[in-house]
Order: sequence, then structure tokens, then C-alpha cells
Amino acid sequence: MVFGGKVVLELPISDGMPPARSQKLEAFVEQCLTEGVELIAVVGDGCKLVENIIDEIVVGDGSDETRYVTTSSHPGECLEEVVEFANVWTPHSSEDRVDVVRL
Repeated sequence: MVFGGKVVLELPISDGMPPARSQKLEAFVEQCLTEGVELIAVVGDGCKLVENIIDEIVVGDGSDETRYVTTSSHPGECLEEVVEFANVWTPHSSEDRVDVVRL
């Protein structure tokens, strides 16, 4: 699947691994970076932790300043509210589609 400019990641992650060790999460983040996704909004139990892990994956050792994506976490919000947030968030590119992703 090729992502639009904005992605809502709905938790939990299905591989059963803690988020910090999830190969699915790391592969997802790398795909988002490769495809130029501008926003990853995370919703569901543990979304703040997963947002921080995504930030760590993106930054890595800090040597590649081209690796950037805006992230947000939405504790206590439902999927529909986060999709609405993503819909009104304005990307820099012309790609304005919002994709909901479950890993």
C-alpha cells in the first residue's frame, strides 16, 4: 500500500512485541519516510509511547537531517476524532489523503 500524505496509526500493533521492539512499527516508519508521509497521528492505548518510539526511529543517531515527519498522539480520543484532526492538518505537499493503518 502506498500511503497518502497523512497517516493515522490505530493501535495495537499486531505482532505482539513491545512497541520498542516491533519490526512492523519500524518497517512502517521507514515506509512512511520513503513515501514522503508528512503526518503520523497515533491513536489507541499506549499512543504516547508509540509516538515517542516513532520519533526515535525517525531521528536515529541524528546524522541524517532529511529524515523528518510530524507526529502526534491522541490519548483518550476515538479513531474518528483523530481522522478529523488529520483531515484539517495542512501538509506542505499537494498529497492531502488520510490513510488509516493497522499493523
